[in-house]
Amino acid sequence: MERARKYIYNLKYALRSLSINKNVKLNNINKVIDHVKRYLSDAEYYFEKEDYITSIVCSSYAEGVLDALKLLGLLSFEWPHPIIERKKVLVGGTFDIIHPGHIVFLREAAKLGDVVVIVARDNNVTRFKGKKPVNDEKHRLFVVSNIKGVYRARLGDSEDIIKPILEEKPDIIFLGPDQKIDEYQLKRRLEKEGLHNITIVRMKRKFKDLGKASTTDIIKSIIRMFCQK
Repeated sequence: MERARKYIYNLKYALRSLSINKNVKLNNINKVIDHVKRYLSDAEYYFEKEDYITSIVCSSYAEGVLDALKLLGLLSFEWPHPIIERKKVLVGGTFDIIHPGHIVFLREAAKLGDVVVIVARDNNVTRFKGKKPVNDEKHRLFVVSNIKGVYRARLGDSEDIIKPILEEKPDIIFLGPDQKIDEYQLKRRLEKEGLHNITIVRMKRKFKDLGKASTTDIIKSIIRMFCQK
């Protein structure tokens, strides 16, 4: 999976730095570049379908076309230099009705590395909050997966909320300012499971600059506007 992801990253990097050399017929070269972009799109499609081999094949073909054009002197671009591995940052939550607080939280997490989001399962939301989420887990997962700054999103475990942490083995766990998780107890639990090098970071303050900063606030506002006589 990581290899397929890197191939896609390399292609995107090369296309961003691409420039067409002088005296090249733009119409012809643009057709070939569009062909490369379509293969990149195919690579992303197969990656989302977890068909990583086909994704790599599509990316490799596109890379070959770009390299050939560069050797022929038709265009210029750069492949990425060896990259220092970014840290994996794990965050978790319900993410029911997305609001600015969620966006700021994920943006702050992304400053620390690649953000992997654990979206709470429906049964766990009911168990811990005493009520069902407005949107079901598949809905919430889809929305979170498409938020800028989210590297990857997945559902949590139905029975053990710690299990995804053990599976992901993140470098950092990033907590929201009002998440009811005791850092010390979490650290001890992870150490018992053999994970000794995870850093736990809590966001310093809740974002309130744009008013409603929680799903509850939004729901209350909707009730006041539409459900009260």
